[in-house]
Amino acid sequence: MKIAMLARNAELYSHVRLKEAAEARGHTLDIINTLRCYMNIASRRPEVYYNGEKLVGYDAVIPRIGASITFYGLAVLRQFEMMGVYPLNESVAIGRSRDKLRSMQLLARDGIGLPVTTFAHDAKQAEEVVKLAGGAPTVIKLLEGTQGIGVVLADTERSAKSVIEAFRGANVNILVQEFIKEAGGTDIRAIVVGGKVIAAMKRTGAEGEFRSNLHRGGSAQLIKISSEERATAVRAAKSMGLAVCGVDMLRANHGPVVMEVNSSPGLEGVEKATGLDIAGKIIEYIEKHAKPNATKTKGKG
Repeated sequence: MKIAMLARNAELYSHVRLKEAAEARGHTLDIINTLRCYMNIASRRPEVYYNGEKLVGYDAVIPRIGASITFYGLAVLRQFEMMGVYPLNESVAIGRSRDKLRSMQLLARDGIGLPVTTFAHDAKQAEEVVKLAGGAPTVIKLLEGTQGIGVVLADTERSAKSVIEAFRGANVNILVQEFIKEAGGTDIRAIVVGGKVIAAMKRTGAEGEFRSNLHRGGSAQLIKISSEERATAVRAAKSMGLAVCGVDMLRANHGPVVMEVNSSPGLEGVEKATGLDIAGKIIEYIEKHAKPNATKTKGKG
C-alpha cells in the first residue's frame, strides 16, 4: 500500500514509529507537511498538490493534524476523502473530538460518564456556573487548549469567578468542570483501535501539578483497567466516530469519567510504558480496512 501521513514534524516519535511500522510491513509511507498542501476544488475532479506536484495513487491517509491547524488540516483531509482515499480517522470525527464543547455534548447524549460540565457566555453568570459544577475547587478550561495548556484549577469560588471574568474579557470560550479530587492528580489514557482497547497507561502529574499531561512533566506506567473503564473508552471512541484515538479518563468515586478524546494520540509515552507496538497495530488496522471510497461521510460535508 501507498500511505500518506499528514503531519508537520517528520521527526516526532509517533510519526517516525508509524513510518517504521508501515515500511516493516512492506508499505510506502510519505510524511506530507499539511500546511504545504494546496487543493484544486474542481467539479468531479478533486486534487491535492504538494510542493508543486499532484498527489496521486494513495490507498490510505493517516491524519496527524496539530490542534493549531485543525481548520486547514481538516480541509486537506476532506479533499483526500473526496478523492476516494481511505482515512484512518474521518474528517467529521476529528472535527467532533476537537470541539471540546461538542464532544462533551455528544458523550453526554450517549450516557458516557463525565465530570459535571457547565458552559455559559456571560461572565456575569460566573457564580451560578461554578455552583452548577459543584462549587470550588473547580477546573476552568479553554475550549481551544491542548496538552494541559489553558487549564486552571481555581481553589475558591472568588478565584474561579476572577479567572472566568478574565478569560471572557479576552473573548475566549471556556468550560467549567467539576474537580475530581479523588483522582489524586492521575488519569488513565486508553488507546482504542478499531473498537478495542489495545493499551492503557496511568499518567501521574509532576509534584504539585494537578494536570497529568506528559508534556507538563508527568510520568506514565502500565496499568490494568477495569471492564467498566474499558467499555467507557470504547463507547467514547464510538461516540466520536474515531477508529483510532486516546481516551483520557479519571477514576471518580462514581466510576470512570471521560475528560477528552484525542484523535491524534502520542505514541511515545504509551509504547514505552507498555512495551507494546502500538504503531504496528494501527498499520495492521489500515491493512484490514483500507478500501477505495470507504469514507462513510464522503460527499456529505
